[in-house]
Amino acid sequence: MKILKFLFIIFFIFSFNNLKANNVNIKNDITKNLRCLICQGQSVYDFDSEFANSIKVLVEKKLNEGLSEKQIYEFFKEKYGEWILYDPGLNKNTYILWLLPILIFLVGGAIISKNFIIKK
Repeated sequence: MKILKFLFIIFFIFSFNNLKANNVNIKNDITKNLRCLICQGQSVYDFDSEFANSIKVLVEKKLNEGLSEKQIYEFFKEKYGEWILYDPGLNKNTYILWLLPILIFLVGGAIISKNFIIKK
């Protein structure tokens, strides 16, 4: 019976460690996708400004409250605008952002194929 209790306690401790490691991974993923408003070109994860540190603490607090990754992104979008996200969703303000690479690829392909056909 003592061995069973001991195994149960060990399992209980490891499950909390796994949960905490999961939260750390999610926190890192979220902070890598949030743009630091002070440093302009870096993520919150990469920079160590006062703003970035406060965002890291806020993300950890929101995770402990039980919010999902999507809900945390929505919170930051409402508070700071869409610009804070490195990976904004498709909406009327970001059509050009999502469609421009496809357009450039198609135009480049047309130019290459036209030059290839003309040389033959």
